[in-house]
Amino acid sequence: MNTILHKPHVLMISEITADGKLTLKRGASSKILMKHMSHEAEILLHETRAAYDAIMVGSSTIKIDNSFLTVRMVPGKSPLRVIPSGLADIPLDANVLDTSAVPTVVAVSAAAPADRVAALREKGVSVVVAGEEKVDLPVLMDILYREFSVRNLIIEGGPTLNWHMLHHHLVDEIRLIHLPFIVGGNDTPSLVGGMHIDSEDQMIRLELSGTRMVGTNLVTEYRVL
Repeated sequence: MNTILHKPHVLMISEITADGKLTLKRGASSKILMKHMSHEAEILLHETRAAYDAIMVGSSTIKIDNSFLTVRMVPGKSPLRVIPSGLADIPLDANVLDTSAVPTVVAVSAAAPADRVAALREKGVSVVVAGEEKVDLPVLMDILYREFSVRNLIIEGGPTLNWHMLHHHLVDEIRLIHLPFIVGGNDTPSLVGGMHIDSEDQMIRLELSGTRMVGTNLVTEYRVL
């Protein structure tokens, strides 16, 4: 008998250029583009964080951006921070590992070296094992739901995490903050990476649920079908 997995409601949110890029080039911080968002759009981002139980980004994003993932511009509680890192190779000086004010969960695989896991736990991080060789995202969602009472989760991921979450049918909504720029670049990270599809049957279909101007930025919202 298969175990029924639970999952929180998941919103993917991202700033994105007119040509669908997340950064200026591969390896560049997304913060470079984010500073060109209107103040009103920044407020929206922090209001969204304050409304959710947890926020998740991939370990690559942490290595590049060294984000805090906290609520800063509006009143409200910062969400639980969740970082999938199969081999527990997050830099120990990363801002998200400072748990003095906001708790952090790092999800690792069973293959993660014991010394790295121990070092994370010494920082006050909750380490959970979800998967054998890499992080099993459906299992992680179930752990967050059952063990951490996460009922809604926001993803501010890079292209790899975004693709895996969509590939596993774990995303319910997408909210995009459009930046009026074109940056180009064949290998510049876009909203979703992963493997390319073989036919239109494999496309992830969306239903537009809303559009609005937030400051000088167009915001579009979609329901994932």
